Amino acid sequence: MALTNKTIGFLGSGVMAEAMIKGLINGDLIAPSQVIAADPRPERGAELTDRYGLRATTVNAEAASQADILVFSTKPQVAGQVFASLDGAGAQPSLVVSILAGVRIKTLSEGMNNPNIVRAMPNTPAQIGEGITVWTATRGVSEAGQAQARALLGALGEEIYMDDEKYLDMATALSGSGPAYVFLFMEALIDAGVHLGFSRRDAEKLVMHTVRGSVNYALGSGDHQALLRNQVTSPGGTSAEALYQLEKGGLRTVISKAVYAAYKRSVALGKEQEK
Repeated sequence: MALTNKTIGFLGSGVMAEAMIKGLINGDLIAPSQVIAADPRPERGAELTDRYGLRATTVNAEAASQADILVFSTKPQVAGQVFASLDGAGAQPSLVVSILAGVRIKTLSEGMNNPNIVRAMPNTPAQIGEGITVWTATRGVSEAGQAQARALLGALGEEIYMDDEKYLDMATALSGSGPAYVFLFMEALIDAGVHLGFSRRDAEKLVMHTVRGSVNYALGSGDHQALLRNQVTSPGGTSAEALYQLEKGGLRTVISKAVYAAYKRSVALGKEQEK
């Protein structure tokens, strides 16, 4: 009900924008006629029109001027160019939802000339409705606006509201970039399986199902990860030997340093956009 009769505009029509559009339409939260998507490539607009029945344009200001809710979903590096292209139309929507990594609310509000900003950080599993999004909102966003934001972001999977923008850079490092860490870990496990003698196809299947099953089991059990790990670690056994080597190699420390490096980069991206 939060999105009834609301026109939703998209500035940028890439993977994450399409994931949101798909989730909203397939979930019967909106009708295709409620969406107008802007993209500099006419062929991309035609593709989305054929696929979802939405309206498309190559003019950012056209999408912004028609939108009640505007989703800012371009690359963060081109935010300044997009602001300039709006020609004042950024003030038109009653709510602006940004999924741009590192671009701060102050930059968004000033660039759009709009005080009603939601800043959000989804992740790539949103493409199959299994993502998680951390978001926050300016004080000017009403309860109705927050309900609209929840409906939009819920189309991507789970969502968590935070009352301070500082958590967005943290979320960018932990959950936004998180799938890349998981994929690297999976790749390493698959390579190890091939080294042992499995075919790559069999190693991939073993690892994919092991990771998926482990996550689902952890979600269902509610137990601490250390307890779950202990359940498969017999004294003097194979798991104990493998875990010893992982700890000896500094796995925890490397992961912590990697996440912190991603966090610092997110903060730096925000500062670069403010210049």
